[in-house]
Amino acid sequence: MPARAISAERLLAAVTEQRAALAEPAWPGPVTAAELNRECVRGALAAVDRGLAPTPGALRAAVTYLLGALAERAPGRAVEVRVPPYAAVQCVAGPRHTRGTPPNVVETDPLTWLALAAGQAGWAAAVTAGKVWASGPRADLSPWLPLWPG
Repeated sequence: MPARAISAERLLAAVTEQRAALAEPAWPGPVTAAELNRECVRGALAAVDRGLAPTPGALRAAVTYLLGALAERAPGRAVEVRVPPYAAVQCVAGPRHTRGTPPNVVETDPLTWLALAAGQAGWAAAVTAGKVWASGPRADLSPWLPLWPG
């Protein structure tokens, strides 16, 4: 299950809102989904670095984009990675799951996922701290992290 794509219009609105919240000038472009997604990640990380909450649109886009990057880096369907309420993906090679709760599940909150994907938090420390719930023999994502900068 791939992460859902966000329309370019919604991405641009998210970028505009996040840049305004950071008191940054308007986005100079280009207005492509790839560039806007990357700008949402940068903006959300900049907000966290400044002690601010990322805007909801930028955080949603950043989470979705980084989950998609994980699915590309670790193709497969053995592990389901969930970041509620935004998105979930299946990734990692191995036995495919088809019904019910998957045997390999990772779940975390959006800010923890952002920190893990950006290399600002370590996998083992996040699991130990209870920020990541991981079950199953393939649920260790550390070989594929960080994802950013990509």
